[in-house]
Amino acid sequence: MSLRIGSSAPDFVAETTIGRIRFHDWIGQNWCVFFSHPKDFTPVCTTELGSMAKLKGDFERRGCKVIGLGIDPVSSHLAWSADIEEIAGAAPDYPIIGDGDLAVSKLYGMLPADEPVGNGPRTAHQNATVRTVFIIDPSKTVRLIIAYPMTCGRNFTEVLRALDSLQLNERHSLATPADWSRGEDVLLPFDWTDEEARAAYPEGWRAPKPYLRFVPQPR
Repeated sequence: MSLRIGSSAPDFVAETTIGRIRFHDWIGQNWCVFFSHPKDFTPVCTTELGSMAKLKGDFERRGCKVIGLGIDPVSSHLAWSADIEEIAGAAPDYPIIGDGDLAVSKLYGMLPADEPVGNGPRTAHQNATVRTVFIIDPSKTVRLIIAYPMTCGRNFTEVLRALDSLQLNERHSLATPADWSRGEDVLLPFDWTDEEARAAYPEGWRAPKPYLRFVPQPR
C-alpha cells in the first residue's frame, strides 16, 4: 500500500506497550504523530526515542498524541526503555507498537507487501525502510510523511514545527515560509486575490513580491 499526503490513515489493531489498541479509536479527535524504527537496542533509535520522550509534552499541549512502532515484540520495547532513560534522561511514556508480523509496517508502506517475516530474528538492515514519520489529523487523514535513512537521526523539533504549521493552516488557511518558527510572520495563500486577502486582513500585508505576501501570525 502506497500512502500519500491526503490519504486516509489505515486503521489497525495492534499490541503496544500500553496494551492492545485500535488505532483510530486511540487517536480519537486528536492529531497524531506516528513514527517507526527498524530495531530495538540500536544506537540511532535509542537517541530518537529518548528525544521524543522529552518532547511528548509539547506535542500533547498541541492536542497531538504520540505513538511509536518497532519490528521487535512489546517485551523487547519495554526492556529497551531502561537504556533509553539512562542515555536520554527520559523513558518513552508513549505507546510503542510491537509489529513482529510486519502487518502495520506493510499496511503503511514501510516494507514491501511480499517481505517475508521469517523464523529467525530480523536485522535492522532488513527493516531499513521502517524509518518514517506520519502526522495524522483528527479526521484520520495523513498530512505529512517523512522517511529517513538508517544513519540519520531524526529531528523531532522539526516534526513539532511542522505540526505547528499544519495546525496554523487548518485554523487560518495560512502557509509558512522556509525555516519558519512559531510566532514569526506567515504567508497569505497564493490563490487568494488581493481583494480576498484584504477582506481577511484589512490591516494589510508586507509584499516584497506581488505573490509573496507576509502577515503576522494570528494569536
